[in-house]
Amino acid sequence: MAMVERVFSGVQPTGNLHLGNYLGAIVNFVKLQETHNCLYCVVDMHALTQPVSVWGGPAELARNTREVTAAFIASGIDPKKHIVFNQSQVSGHAELAWILNCVARIGWLNRMTQFKEKAGKDRENASVGLYDYPVLMAADILLYRATHVPVGEDQKQHLELSRDIARNSTTISATRFAATALMTDCFFRSRSR
Repeated sequence: MAMVERVFSGVQPTGNLHLGNYLGAIVNFVKLQETHNCLYCVVDMHALTQPVSVWGGPAELARNTREVTAAFIASGIDPKKHIVFNQSQVSGHAELAWILNCVARIGWLNRMTQFKEKAGKDRENASVGLYDYPVLMAADILLYRATHVPVGEDQKQHLELSRDIARNSTTISATRFAATALMTDCFFRSRSR
């Protein structure tokens, strides 16, 4: 099956959206709808890598997730033609992240400067999730066979790691993930009629 030009990107629901989110990401998401099949995700699992004071606990995370979803739609993302969803509602993200964790190498993760920057001097108390953030990001991208991933400067290293994992992995052929990709393809085909 040929690769479909597909965009995958997301926004963390870690508080109020700001002008930077809108201008730096969401405006571009709206433009990409015209030329690509798009999957826009509220990446609540990524939010959990931050201290609870950042994501606010379960009730606040749920509220912020709805708020980001509403902002996507209010900004012009068309959920009838493209997919807008909540990351934690698709078990494949966590499942594929686990498989990729068994393929990824500690040396690859040690190259990631974002962990060092976010953990700061208190690395011993940082979560494993923060350290492993790039592997979950790789799972997000590979699960949907995304061909275009609009990311900010701070995410470019993670994107490169996801490419390393994909190139070096021979275990990603699990039927379940192929089925998820097939369902995504079917969604876009049904919307284009």
